[in-house]
Amino acid sequence: MTPPVFLAEAGQLDRDRVVLSGPEGRHAAAVRRIAAGEVVDLVDGAGTRARCVVADVGKDSVVCAVEERSVDPEPSPRITVVQALPKGDRGELSVEVMTEAGVDAIVPWAAERCVTRWKSERAAKSVAKWRATARESAKQARRSRLPEVADLAATRDVVALVAAADLGIVLHEGARDDRLSSLPLPDTADGPGIVVVVGPEGGLSDAELAALDGAGAVRALLGPTVLRTSTAGVAALSVLQARCGRW
Repeated sequence: MTPPVFLAEAGQLDRDRVVLSGPEGRHAAAVRRIAAGEVVDLVDGAGTRARCVVADVGKDSVVCAVEERSVDPEPSPRITVVQALPKGDRGELSVEVMTEAGVDAIVPWAAERCVTRWKSERAAKSVAKWRATARESAKQARRSRLPEVADLAATRDVVALVAAADLGIVLHEGARDDRLSSLPLPDTADGPGIVVVVGPEGGLSDAELAALDGAGAVRALLGPTVLRTSTAGVAALSVLQARCGRW
């Protein structure tokens, strides 16, 4: 089995001995019950990974001796999923499974037909919850890079994101002849990458579709069945991961 992953603070991995403290140290010592002599990986969330041997364990801290360091290459092409807000806790579910599947960035979107609405203080709390979910899911998946979770986007923000992408894809059940599994993909090795737009349960409005079409987005069919918005993103991501050679 690969070693468990814990998140170190920026700059800590430059040292030969790293002390995990605070919530992360407490989790390692009290929840995971890491013991002296065990091997763990410490990551900084930006690609650096340090293979360590646990030297000492306190009540809420763990001292790690760094054995070797490496920097995991940035995945290419970059894949961003724009996720229309699902109902209830299905938003955290979508973040969790997309993070496990290797998404690079997630953009929560207040689409016109979203039942869920993030307003004022709720928006900040909901984004923080998505970011916390991405952080924990990335550790579970043994990732060295945390996916970015953007602030809540309006439709104009999504349109601008699609316009700047190497390829913008809108998942749409009406695209019968354009399956995602056979959609031509550009060479995006050095570009901004691919943006996938996942609409809400009620579907995209005509105005949203027109705006995305105008930004150069391509409509694509994911498959013969209609998926919920909270699972469509990870399904599309999986197809693209395989087709781009990232898997």
